[in-house]
Parts: sequence; C-alpha cells; structure tokens
Amino acid sequence: MSGHSSKPPVGALPDTTVESPFVPVALTWLAWSLFAVSVAVLLAKVGFGGAWEIPGLIAIDGLTVLMWVVVTFFSGIVHSYSRRYMAGSTHKTRFFVAVFGFTATVLALVAADHVALFGFLWMAMGLVMAELIGTIEGWKQAQAAKAVARKYFLASSVLLGVALTALWWTTGATTISGISAATDTLGGPAWLLAAGLLVLAAMIQSALIPFHKWLLSSMTAPTPASALMHAGFVNAGGILLVRFAPVITVDSTLMLGVVAVGAMSAGGGKLLKSVQTDIKGKLGCSTVGQMGFMIMQAGLGFFGAAITHLILHGFYKAYQFLSSGEQVEHTSPSETTEHTLGLGTNAVEFLVALLTGLGGGVVFTMLTGKGESVGSGLLLTFFVVFTTLHAARSAVHHTSLPTLARYGAVPLVFFPAIVVYAVVYEGVSDLLAVSTATTDLTLLHGAIAVSFVGIYVAIETGIHEHSQRLYVALLNATQPPSDTLLTSTEDYNEY
Repeated sequence: MSGHSSKPPVGALPDTTVESPFVPVALTWLAWSLFAVSVAVLLAKVGFGGAWEIPGLIAIDGLTVLMWVVVTFFSGIVHSYSRRYMAGSTHKTRFFVAVFGFTATVLALVAADHVALFGFLWMAMGLVMAELIGTIEGWKQAQAAKAVARKYFLASSVLLGVALTALWWTTGATTISGISAATDTLGGPAWLLAAGLLVLAAMIQSALIPFHKWLLSSMTAPTPASALMHAGFVNAGGILLVRFAPVITVDSTLMLGVVAVGAMSAGGGKLLKSVQTDIKGKLGCSTVGQMGFMIMQAGLGFFGAAITHLILHGFYKAYQFLSSGEQVEHTSPSETTEHTLGLGTNAVEFLVALLTGLGGGVVFTMLTGKGESVGSGLLLTFFVVFTTLHAARSAVHHTSLPTLARYGAVPLVFFPAIVVYAVVYEGVSDLLAVSTATTDLTLLHGAIAVSFVGIYVAIETGIHEHSQRLYVALLNATQPPSDTLLTSTEDYNEY
C-alpha cells in the first residue's frame, strides 16, 4: 500500500516506570506537583481572600486559582496517560515538552493582567497547540492540519490584539483590571469594535460555527493531545469573555448577539454529530455544540454558569477522548440498522425522561433561584431541563436493567447530579469576581428555545435523515480540509 514496505511490529510496550526517558518522567512529576500547589493556593484564596498581584503585570483572582487547579489536573492526567501512549515514539520527548509548555502558558495566561502580556500568551497558547496537532513531522496530513490550526489561531490573536488596542485607546488603561474599572467610559465605535472582535476571537478559539473546521481537522493530534485540546484549549473562548465581562455587558444588544452565535453552534454541533460515523469525529462535533452552550451562557450574563460548564465539560471530554479506543465497534451496515432512538418507540421511556427533566429544572431553580422570574435566568433553567431530559432519555433507552429498575434508577441518578451541578455553580459564582448580568427575555430568546426543541425532535425521530439534501449538507459541513484527511496508515507509521 502506498509503495511502503511493511516493517516488523515494534514488540511489547516498555515498562514506563523503568524505561521512560528522563524528560517525560520529570515533567509528569512536575505537572502533578503544580496541581498540588494549585489546590493549596485555591484553599488559601478561599480561606484568606485578599488581592494577590504584581501591579500592572499579573493579578491572581478567583478565576485564576480555579483555572490553575483545573488545568494542572487535566495536564497531570495527560502527562501520565502519555507515558504509555507515546512509549516507543521518536517524538516522545518533544511531545512532553510541548504539553508542559502549553500547560505553563495557560497558567500564565489566566494570571496575566497587562494587556500586552495577555495578548502574547494568547498567541503562544495557540502556536503550542498547533505544534501538538502536528507532532509527527513525517506525516503530511498532520502538518497540513497544523498549518490550518495555526492560521486560525493567528487570526484569533490578531483580532484580540486589535480589540485590546481599541480598549487601551478608549480607556487609557494598559491592564485588564484597569479596563474593567473604566466601564463608564466605554461606548461608541471604538468600544463596539473591541467588543465585536473579542467575541470573534472567542468564537475562533472555541471552534464555534463557522470556525469549527480547525477542530475537525485536528484529529491528527495524538489522542492525549486531543484530550487536552477539548478539555482545556477550546475553553479559552469562555475564559476570554469572562475576563472581559465588563466590556461585553455594556450593551444588552451585544449580549443578545453572543447568545445567538452560541445557540447556532449549540444546535449546529448536535446536528453535525448526528451524521458522523467515527468516534473522534463525533467527539469533535460534540465539543462544537458544548462550546456553543458555554458561549450562550456568557451571553445570558451567567458567567459563573459558563465557567462551571467548561469545567464539567472538560472532565467529561477528557475521559471520552482517553477512553475512545474502547468505544470502537466493528459492525456491518444493514437495512435494519437503527440510527435514531425514535420518540415513539416507547412512550413510557419518554414520559420518564420528560418528568426527570422537569424535576431537574425544579431542583435547579430551588437551589439557585434561577428561573423564578421572567428573565434570562428562565432560559438558563430551560436549558438545564432540556439537557437533563436528553441525557435521561438516552440513559433510559440504553441502560440494561429490568424495566421498573431502569425507570426508577434514572431519577435517582439525575436528581443528585443536578444538585451537584447547582452546588458547583453557586461555588464557582461566589469565587469569581464577575457579577451576574442578567437581561430581559426577547423574541430571539424564545426563538432559540423553540429551535432547540425542533432540533431535538428532528434528530430523535430521524426526520433530518430523510432529506438527502440536508444530510449531504451536514456531512459536508463536518469535512475538514481535504489535505488533512487520513489516506493510508503507512503514511503516518513512524516506526
């Protein structure tokens, strides 16, 4: 195949505790040490509070220490996993240096207060991630994917640089904290330019539609790098909007636009996922949708919910990528292959899921107070109900338990999960220095809610599969640039 001669297998994987090079071992221990230190710093911040900063350069607030804990935890997992995954690879040491370099860059980014330092670290973060995507130098598809990602990340950095320059020009402040303190001076064309470019930079980094192609072409990255990307890197868009929340919340119309672009990706990601056949492709489209939800929560003014979402999604997606090999099934297609669940297959299943979703919404409202009045909090509660219903529906349908036990177990599992989510949300909101900026509901908010119900019903009943035109359009939208597509395994066999 492809003119390559087959080489003998490399044999059994080495014992990583004995034969690992020094650099991977040292960086793995260092990553876990940083996690331990981050936990200690978080506890100290919660216990003692106060302002920790180097004036004009860095500022360590609640968001900083929270992200330090999350990032170092994921990094420690990826480092440990990679010692086995990359065993025998000629790129092992370079891969570990890049992973740790990415970790260090993100840790510095969330602490940066000076706008020039923040912009520089934002660009460095993207360039290091592009290197991880193109880890295997001799694989032309990986290098093509690296080039695609680098173009997107550099574009995001340029947009952010212009936005930061406009904010400096408007406020005269050279720090993020200074800009936040000068919100009363924001407004006019310069503010609108800066705010719009901040949103665009966040959309690119978080792979929202129509900027999702770099993420779908990044499957050439080693699986642990993909886990770090989907659990950490794409969250940068949400962190950017939280950092500059005082800029974004100046005008309710702009926030409505943020909700709209987030909703487009949240629903679009779900549709794109429905036509994917490979595991990592499905996970990539899922990330597009989940990042849409995160951005939408920021647009609703619930920045604590956005950070909570990115943390919980990070845990879920890291696990999904690192265990993706276990999900591969070798099956043959047939005329009777069932592609969708179908709402009408079992009315009792759907009723149990519906009641579980509504009950979850009630629990969330009781614990957080969101949804008690007509406002953006009501839409946030709606999405909690919607997400719980969808997850409960899938669990009821797929769980291999006796019927009565299955119906009874789903509420018993999901209600405590909602309690945990609400508690984490309240804790994160208290830790952040950003206040909630709720807005009134509009017709657009209602249209978004209706569209989500329509997309859910279409996918569950398989309506979208009956239109060849729609199916082809969705399939084309999931295709990365052609030069990043895998052709033959010999093209990336580094042994």
